Amino acid sequence: MPAIRSLTMTIDALNEYETFSERDTITGKVTLVLIKETTVETLFIKAKGDAEVRWTKKHGDRTHTYSAHKRYFKLKDFLIPEQPKDTVLLSGTHVYKFNFHIPPGSFPSSFWGTHGKIVYKLEVNLSRSWRMDRTVEKEIRFVSKSFPNPQSLMLQQVGSTKKEMGLFSKGSVHMEATVDKKAYAPGETIIAVAKINNTSSSEMTPKFSLIQDVVYRASGSTKHESSVILKMHDSSVKAQTQKQVKCAMKLPPEMTQTIQNCEIISVEYRLKVYLDISFAFDPEIVFPVVICPSSLASVFHPGVAAQTSPAGAVGGPSNSDFPPQAVPMGPYPPSPRSGGYGYPGAAWYSPSPVSPNYPPTSAYPDQPAYMSGGYNNLQPRQGSPYGSPFSSASSSTLHPPPSAPAFSLTPSAPELQPPAPIAPNAPSPTPNFNVSPTAPAYNSLPSALMMNTDFLSQSDEAPPAYSVLFPSSVNEQSDGQ
Repeated sequence: MPAIRSLTMTIDALNEYETFSERDTITGKVTLVLIKETTVETLFIKAKGDAEVRWTKKHGDRTHTYSAHKRYFKLKDFLIPEQPKDTVLLSGTHVYKFNFHIPPGSFPSSFWGTHGKIVYKLEVNLSRSWRMDRTVEKEIRFVSKSFPNPQSLMLQQVGSTKKEMGLFSKGSVHMEATVDKKAYAPGETIIAVAKINNTSSSEMTPKFSLIQDVVYRASGSTKHESSVILKMHDSSVKAQTQKQVKCAMKLPPEMTQTIQNCEIISVEYRLKVYLDISFAFDPEIVFPVVICPSSLASVFHPGVAAQTSPAGAVGGPSNSDFPPQAVPMGPYPPSPRSGGYGYPGAAWYSPSPVSPNYPPTSAYPDQPAYMSGGYNNLQPRQGSPYGSPFSSASSSTLHPPPSAPAFSLTPSAPELQPPAPIAPNAPSPTPNFNVSPTAPAYNSLPSALMMNTDFLSQSDEAPPAYSVLFPSSVNEQSDGQ
């Protein structure tokens, strides 16, 4: 008659998704039900996380096996410690509580693939003398919290590409595409918009594909798997036409999380926006997509205004005929020879308002969006300090010019003030002239004799002699000398 009726393990859930992450505490209990009195050597529970890969490859007549293993942590707790003498347990139900603290670190999320897996589990082991060990295992779903710079994952992605047609067609096609952000949780919807300017003689079909790339690594070799998760397409774009296409791609509720912190397994996603052209290479734009767990979706708040991501779309050179939104750029505008992500062809603009955390560095107002075949002034036209005689609100009456100001011998340079901008359709301001103060009086000739006598009011006296009024400056010699 067997002594053990059942050996079970239960784990307390931390959230509605029943997931665990770094630094979390795993708690639960082990229940042992005995039918009769039993002697036990040990009863312990282990928590461990491991990654392993394995695949075979044939070289001629020989088959080579590639394998690798990586252990992230292993924890052990004795519920019944090992003693010199075995422990005797009475019949009935015995309950043992346990708790494990997952160590800090960057551990990859759980994964099950064709040639490898990343597994986190708890294992209970009951050991008895002269008996087979009784074990119970239970996997836990582990999700990694290692996402560097989570705010950047909420930024909009922009890319563009241009293709010159070949032998079977003429002209060119230009496409610009935008994706609302970079990180998504399973069940969310990816919003992608493509603008196609088809100036060629061929028809083409815009398509969208979400692709998963899995890479296994072992012994210096790699094994790559690529699969299409979702695929959508729109109606064709006729020759010599323009079209804007919007794609709403809803992700499956059960998707493997992006894994980039495992040495032997990596899982990545990319959204490919391309044009299907018959008898020609398809122009495409590729956007990286990060799948994060639903439990961490609330961590990624779009607190930063939507701008181009530093690592995003890849495409051809950008010569777009589509105007971007008229919004101020960020503090570090990209080079005109490169795209918004450091790759050629990624246009740099943002259709969303700029956050107050990123004030525009230019002292001038925002420029309007450019149009095809036109240009903008880099700086706004400054208003004249004297007003404009051609203003629509100005009067046709001619005003006399102001009087010339007096100048001193050594006038000081006036302090220049920038003119205030003139609002459109506003009356011309009246010119204000700040006349300099009157220059001090000066005489360049010697002073004349001061005459204090009023000659016209004196009629009885003879007028003064000429020699008195105007004395000679040269001493005249007498005729006798």
